Amino acid sequence: MAEKRPKILVVDDIPSNVHVLSRILKDDYDIYFATDGERALELVQSRMPDLVLLDIMMPGMDGFEVCTRIKADTTTRDIPVIFISAKSEVEDETRGLEVGAIDFITKPISPPIVKARVRNHLLLKRQADLLRSLSFLDGLTGIANRRQFDETMQREWRRCARMHAPLSLIMLDVDHFKAFNDHYGHQAGDECLRAVAEVLAEQVKRPSDLVARYGGEEFVCLLPETENEGAILVAERLRDAVARLGIPHASSPVAPHVTISLGVATALPTSDTSPESLSQLADQLLYQAKRSGRNRAEGAVVPAL
Repeated sequence: MAEKRPKILVVDDIPSNVHVLSRILKDDYDIYFATDGERALELVQSRMPDLVLLDIMMPGMDGFEVCTRIKADTTTRDIPVIFISAKSEVEDETRGLEVGAIDFITKPISPPIVKARVRNHLLLKRQADLLRSLSFLDGLTGIANRRQFDETMQREWRRCARMHAPLSLIMLDVDHFKAFNDHYGHQAGDECLRAVAEVLAEQVKRPSDLVARYGGEEFVCLLPETENEGAILVAERLRDAVARLGIPHASSPVAPHVTISLGVATALPTSDTSPESLSQLADQLLYQAKRSGRNRAEGAVVPAL
């Protein structure tokens, strides 16, 4: 499978400058461009580029403000920004570095310098991304951990709000897991969680979906752009997949094998709301599924404000 090409966002209000940079970099990278600050911020959110080449002097929102906003957002702050400008005063370079830029290239543009600096900073970003990805994995199961889920939830909430699209969350846990540990031992309990995590991850097909270990024997599944009916179908698929593992659970009053209970909540995010309402409803529905006998899914939609 071919490696995905890095994405570069070029921001300059003069189209000829955009064309020059595009010609220099297009053979090695996927290039996107914006001619004003507002559009640049939109593309940063929607495209998540690997690097931004940013002009300073632009009408309306200047490059310093664009960079400041990129670095203020937890979902985009790790994207490296290189300022490209005709201004070469020490004060401008200092301010650029203070607002979060990693480098400063002056015009007129030198193709070899642009290529070398872009290549070097993308290499550094790739290394940082690798370390960051390792910090987002659960040590026991190898799937996403709570930290990755929290960051993804915030990002998808904002994205779905912009798109006026629904966001669904499945919260689930292994039924009577304490009794399982007491009966079979903690090593068997760890093996059970690893098997459950693996089969859950196998059932989630879309790249935008996420399965994560939430804590202990509890897992979550985030489903962007998914209505409640569709999310309930996914939940039933997860429940069936875990049951088909056939892991013996002699201490369970629910079934002779390991089962899961699930709460399925859906919300229509807005810029004025937060994802806590979705998490709270999913948790309540999970509790309802347990009270109703376990090994089942309960679903509902967060009421509109």
